[in-house]
Amino acid sequence: MARKLPSRDVVIIGLGWTGAILAEELTDAGLDVVAIERGPWRDTAESFNVGYAPDELRYAVRLDLFLRPAQDTLTFRNNLSQTALPIRQFGSFLPGDGVGGAGVHWNGQNWRYHPTDFRLRSHLTERYGASAIGDLTIQDWGVTYDELEPFFDRFEKIAGISGKAGNLKGAIQQGGNPFEGPRSDEYPLPPMQMTYAPTLFAEAARSVGYHPFPTPSANASAAYTNPLGLTMGPCTYCGFCERFGCANYSKASPQVNVLPVLMRRPNFEARTECEVLKINLDAAGKRATGVTYVDTSGEEWEQPGDLVICCAFSLFNVRMLLLSGIGKPYDPATNEGVVGRNYSYQTNSSVQMFFDDKTFNPFIAAGALGQSADDFNGDNFDHAGLGFVGGAGMNCVPTNGRPIQTRPVPPGTPNWGSAWKKATKESYNSAFSITSQGSSYTMRGNYIDLDPTYKDRFGRPLMRLTFDFPDNDIRMSSFANDKLATIAKAMNPRQIVANKTRSPYTVVPYQSTHNVGGAVMGADPKTSVLNKYLQSWDVPNVFVMGASAYPQNAGYNPTGTVGALAYWAAHAIRTQYLKNPGPLVQA
Repeated sequence: MARKLPSRDVVIIGLGWTGAILAEELTDAGLDVVAIERGPWRDTAESFNVGYAPDELRYAVRLDLFLRPAQDTLTFRNNLSQTALPIRQFGSFLPGDGVGGAGVHWNGQNWRYHPTDFRLRSHLTERYGASAIGDLTIQDWGVTYDELEPFFDRFEKIAGISGKAGNLKGAIQQGGNPFEGPRSDEYPLPPMQMTYAPTLFAEAARSVGYHPFPTPSANASAAYTNPLGLTMGPCTYCGFCERFGCANYSKASPQVNVLPVLMRRPNFEARTECEVLKINLDAAGKRATGVTYVDTSGEEWEQPGDLVICCAFSLFNVRMLLLSGIGKPYDPATNEGVVGRNYSYQTNSSVQMFFDDKTFNPFIAAGALGQSADDFNGDNFDHAGLGFVGGAGMNCVPTNGRPIQTRPVPPGTPNWGSAWKKATKESYNSAFSITSQGSSYTMRGNYIDLDPTYKDRFGRPLMRLTFDFPDNDIRMSSFANDKLATIAKAMNPRQIVANKTRSPYTVVPYQSTHNVGGAVMGADPKTSVLNKYLQSWDVPNVFVMGASAYPQNAGYNPTGTVGALAYWAAHAIRTQYLKNPGPLVQA
């Protein structure tokens, strides 16, 4: 039997970006908050010391910062006719582990979703008619860009984002993204200094009529002190961002931008290496009473709390709701239920180029140093007659030139031996890739549930993921890849190699850790788990943060919108829920 602890005002599950943001906001409001994190404590000075942080073998190859399948995994299949099998080595996506979560190992591309992304189904129906959507299950978010804009601004200032505004209060700005939604303020830092590859990409994109701009970056372009009084150092362009913690305090993370303030507060406690097993409910199943967790010795504890906030990685938020019996599980056969519904991902492609007369020095790099173009993202272009909806950002973000994994060689090169070595030597400094990061739109058969066969080390059912790329998204990605090739040809390389997305989706090669949906927000409890404030329709003292709330994914990295939604929800809790605990939106 679990040992019962004294009650707290707030229990937070997970201490990544959203957990840190909610804990900082609610302790600032005077609440007594405990955050329970299954991974270890991680701190910049001790965990990412400059002497060993740039260790490619340890972090990029052996994945030292990531969840191990022995700790937790999931089963996977492409469709309902298949039997799902356990993922025994994470490949396509890499869930983080420990304090900071994915905010430690991300590259730092920080986007705002477009205004039409938040009312996607309504917008597409108005512009093209309902038939254009077909059998996709896309839906509106229940919240608008205008409502979220102040909270986008807040997160950007907390995280010290580098960039150039393209739309200030409705006025298009030279040098920024002309397609973005109106902003109330400039980025807190100017764009990063460009290296040769993104500079060449921008010149080529302009030459074919597109509108490139500096990629919004959480790699600090200069020293910066955020509104919490925490200081970032300028990026040194070392190229060790994705899969690494930053030793220079230059990449935005919970450790750099929030936790040093939070950890000093007497009304906050972080319990690490403790895994929450379930959210406990009262006899009626309508109110959370706290959580049950297990520590490293295997002992179970009950932590009561008045408010429970799920802040785990998106996939694990969904599983927590399923294990806890919060919300009706989704059944694709009947199309009823909501928990697990509308899982989506990212639909990416690339074009690789090999040159004879150019030197790029790829080792001078950063995770979000680059140029992008949004001409074919979202609904920025006319989809009439194209046979798909959605779009993709076109990006040149050469993140690194690390020696173990950066081996660009032309097709047909042997995988080993003298010919491979020769091709590596010739191509390392004279090749680079450009990418399309595409939307992922939902369909009835893509979802998350509990596996009927496989269990974890605590005897709980594993999560089961059923997913394949919709035909709509394959067509969209092919179109975007062709547009990438147009830019590539304008750069006049010796050789162009197009890499298009193809079905079926596989969990083996790395693609993206942009797993979204499954506990989606919306205006209708029949099609959403959460209301517009990320509050459970069924258990109103449970809130669920993160990208699990996305009804579908846009052609952007999700973190900027995750941060904005966290501040939006925190504001609603502080200004509405605490004054009158209960549903903030009537079902």
